[in-house]
Amino acid sequence: MSARILPVFAVGAALLIASCSGESGGTAAPAPTSSAAPASSSSAKPSPSTSAAPPSSAAAEGTGGDAVERYEAFMHAAGREDLATVCEIAGPAAKQAEDQGMGPCEKTMPMAFQLISPTQKKALQSATVDRSKIKEGAKRVEIPARAVKASVKFTDSDLGDAVMENRGGKWYVVD
Repeated sequence: MSARILPVFAVGAALLIASCSGESGGTAAPAPTSSAAPASSSSAKPSPSTSAAPPSSAAAEGTGGDAVERYEAFMHAAGREDLATVCEIAGPAAKQAEDQGMGPCEKTMPMAFQLISPTQKKALQSATVDRSKIKEGAKRVEIPARAVKASVKFTDSDLGDAVMENRGGKWYVVD
């Protein structure tokens, strides 16, 4: 599965640098990048803090709606090259990739952003997910590339599928 990693990064929608395994194993934690904002982050709005206690909501735990919203925020952040937000939401996948020798998210993502065309970046900033095309579970939501709606057509080869997982009440990209 590693072969699809670079195209996913290139589009920035999944940035799933650790998709060698379909399972996250439950051991990867969100990357601790949000507690110390990277110097290269130029986000206009602050990224969610991973140091705060996550909200525990039965609604958030039992629906993929929050996962879709979080994935959309992830795509928008990728389109803006918002390093802090991308690395926070993709923390488990980024940690997995780092463990496999790809380097920390803060170092690999700026390179990935360079591979995304300006047209694709602009499209990602307003991309949405067609909820009728996702596969929902209580703690896991699969978002196929074909579910992403944007002003630019993204194919499976340049976007890839994403898996969101609920960890402690927050949704993260894990694959």
